[in-house]
Amino acid sequence: MSITKEYLQPLGVMPVVVIENAADAVAITHALKAGGIKAIEVTLRTPAALAAIRTIKAECQGIEVGVGTVVNRQQLDDIAEIGVDFAISPGFTPRLIQHAQSVGVEMLPGVATLSEVMMGMECGLSCFKLFPAVAVGGIPLLKSIAGPLPQISFCPTGGLTVDNFTDFLALPNVACVGGSWLVPQTLVAERNWQAITDIAAATMAKIG
Repeated sequence: MSITKEYLQPLGVMPVVVIENAADAVAITHALKAGGIKAIEVTLRTPAALAAIRTIKAECQGIEVGVGTVVNRQQLDDIAEIGVDFAISPGFTPRLIQHAQSVGVEMLPGVATLSEVMMGMECGLSCFKLFPAVAVGGIPLLKSIAGPLPQISFCPTGGLTVDNFTDFLALPNVACVGGSWLVPQTLVAERNWQAITDIAAATMAKIG
């Protein structure tokens, strides 16, 4: 079992969220959901991340909870225990994928080359995170990959903005996109949840 295009496509835009204070986790999630967001990626970049993810899973219904910046087996064990919906890695190793499969965590690994995609295909995967999307080639790269590997779908993340993400979504091999513009740290610091909802709503309005 692995993440499919059919699972990702309805999500549209997935906010990449860095949570410094676990006490803000529920408010951030509710703000994004109120703006029409269907899934979030909470990154494991802060000491508060695991506590935040555990709280979101316990208290926020109706939104898919993904965990980002997963780079080792211990992190997979931790999030498997919480029961998250999926995991996202900035890169790809077969051993990480195999461990994710062994603990029952759906994985969206990061790739930047055709060779990495092909290694993922050997592990039974058909969907990947293209990262860092703009830096490694962006739309021209995705168009080039679609030729030899039309069956593969991507969630480009890294360098996408509110002004360019729809150009990525227009590509047939892009199932959804990820971006950090939806949750500016300045708004979190101000606890301006309505402004985050407004950004989310304006973003989702662009994709109808």
